[in-house]
Amino acid sequence: MGAELESRDLDKQRLTESELDELIGSRDYEEFLNTRNELYRMHKMKEHLPSRAEAIKLMAKEPNLIRRPIVLQGSQMILGLDEEAYRKFLK
Repeated sequence: MGAELESRDLDKQRLTESELDELIGSRDYEEFLNTRNELYRMHKMKEHLPSRAEAIKLMAKEPNLIRRPIVLQGSQMILGLDEEAYRKFLK
């Protein structure tokens, strides 16, 4: 869409628990969990949601558990692939 983005390969440069805590901030941490991830399904997180602290530990340890991409601009954030949100974001 013509935007220049700074990217980070989370498999090579994982987010720390502190970074995740700051990134999530006051948002609902559940939105950051990748519901398509095998670990999410295996642990039945939909039915047994981990605490915020445990979810952050799990996401720091297993980056594929983080819903991606995460696009930030100032205090605005888009999680996942949402082309319409990207269009509005770039205006």
